[in-house]
Amino acid sequence: MSVREDVRRVVITGLGVVAPNGCDVERFWDSICRGESAAAPVTRFDTSPFPTKIACEVRDLEVGKYLEARKARRFALATRFGLCAAVMAMRDAGIDLKDHNPDRAGLVEGTSIEGMDSSYQTQLTLLQKGYKSISPFALINAYCGGVSAEIALELGIKGHVVNLSTGSASGNDAIGLALDMIARDDADIMLAGGAETPLLTPLWGAFCLTKVMTTANAAPARAMRPFDQARDGFVLGEGAAFLVLEELAHALGRGARIYAELAGHGRSCEAHHSVTPHPEGVGVRRAIEKALRRARMDATQIQYVNAHGTATPANDEAETAGIKTAFGAHARRLAVSSTKPVTGHLLGASGAVESVVTTLAIHRQVIPPTLNLATPLADCDLDYVPGVARPYPLTAAANLNSGFGGKNSCLIFREYRRA
Repeated sequence: MSVREDVRRVVITGLGVVAPNGCDVERFWDSICRGESAAAPVTRFDTSPFPTKIACEVRDLEVGKYLEARKARRFALATRFGLCAAVMAMRDAGIDLKDHNPDRAGLVEGTSIEGMDSSYQTQLTLLQKGYKSISPFALINAYCGGVSAEIALELGIKGHVVNLSTGSASGNDAIGLALDMIARDDADIMLAGGAETPLLTPLWGAFCLTKVMTTANAAPARAMRPFDQARDGFVLGEGAAFLVLEELAHALGRGARIYAELAGHGRSCEAHHSVTPHPEGVGVRRAIEKALRRARMDATQIQYVNAHGTATPANDEAETAGIKTAFGAHARRLAVSSTKPVTGHLLGASGAVESVVTTLAIHRQVIPPTLNLATPLADCDLDYVPGVARPYPLTAAANLNSGFGGKNSCLIFREYRRA
């Protein structure tokens, strides 16, 4: 199928990432390709009451590279992560919004529980010391739009600033909305991504009770095992990522480096269960099909899928089933991998982080591996790129993410070709 001529094309010109496995694009990508997991014992709180004791924590972020120390001190962790990733992406794109029409630039951020860390700490302070001890900055740190508001202030984004919360599909949905805004001529430049800091004892306890986190604490780097018979859940992570999306002619006009083209987005809701996906992957299938229609591409043009791949009892088989039905016989020719064993599961920021992975896979022509896959489940019989990254001339790829409540989101990326 030919590329559409009737809508504005959208390309990716900047990347920024703050992740447990690297707080700049090069370190992040190197660890993804090497298969170096960031999982380790939790340092944020005492895990002795809990069965899960490992996580992927951000450990090496040099905030001073991106923010003034005075500003950074007043922000909650999610805001710091989001701000640093956003500034990094805009620098990478070489964009200073002072040089552009302010009404033609915008921001869409996706998150699942942004502000929960600040709300929780504020409540503890209130109970222990009284309301006069509460930080006044709790007002900007605790609400769901706090990160996007501070990014807009820092970068001077004056056109559109939007927050989305669709569970673990949030990051993908944020990027998809930004794509639509440029395509329909509402903007020329959009910053899109997500931030998340879920390493909190109340949420930790809830995840432990629902048995979706691994308890393989003795070997953190080998604990998360997507599509494997020995899987027992995910490793929780934290971080942020943002991508700069730009209308093609605008990017070419300023001589921008183009990583890839963002071609389509599809979303669906299964309305099946609060936390469990439909066993046949019907929502995954519909999201993929919608994204392909939006991109005006055939399923056979996709070569790689970055899967949600959570290593939970319900997800891996359901997601595989959805991929099989969406791609038909072509599914056997796809490379499918989950990069969450390296980064951890970043909830609402997962789609943003994994969109950076998918973009770089096309730009660098390398398919990242799935770690710790030794014995695949019987129904998980696709090519999951076990263990070792694979050089490959990629021209098109998909990024899949799913959230609680049966929300599914698929983004289609392709190699940028001028003609």
